[in-house]
Amino acid sequence: MASAAGAMRLGVFGGTFDPLHTGHLMAAQDVIEALSLDRVLFVPALRSPHKAHEPTASAALRLQMVRSAIEGDARFELSDLEIGRGGPSYTVETLRAIAAQRPGPRLVLILGADQWAEFGQWHEPREIASIAELALITRNGDCPSELDSGFTDGPPPPSTVIPVTRIDLSATLVRSRVRDGLSVRYLVPEPVRRIIEANNLYLIGD
Repeated sequence: MASAAGAMRLGVFGGTFDPLHTGHLMAAQDVIEALSLDRVLFVPALRSPHKAHEPTASAALRLQMVRSAIEGDARFELSDLEIGRGGPSYTVETLRAIAAQRPGPRLVLILGADQWAEFGQWHEPREIASIAELALITRNGDCPSELDSGFTDGPPPPSTVIPVTRIDLSATLVRSRVRDGLSVRYLVPEPVRRIIEANNLYLIGD
């Protein structure tokens, strides 16, 4: 659903997407509908500064998986900005780059409850909130805005909580099932499953 009036609203959804799964797509769709966004931009990270381990799949394959999964859905776009930039993927730098490239749209950063719990410790979190609105997704009925967001210099910035369709699914679970020889059909989009199988991804544990 496009915004009825005013500037275009563009959701920014970052992550390692290792792999992208059905839960990611459902969450993006729910946020689009709840906030009347025009589009959601998927931004795979080269390497997340918030995760201890490197992504299992290569950057090229993770881009390919996201691209194949969203192809044909005009509400979704893919950006290789973070992967092309290299180094740790700091959200504030990504938002600045997107705002410079697309000066028209209002940006909406999509965050999960687990990310919000650490948000105050991110690189320049208040600058992030000045560039983009914050949309906090919750799958299990809790309210991320009430969780400790890690800010020590005052209250956290304003945010909007979006309940999304609950799917008990994670990239870790997908990788684990592949490693154990179990099917991931219906857990990931079919094009993603084919890429995983064709490239023998996730056969070795994290």
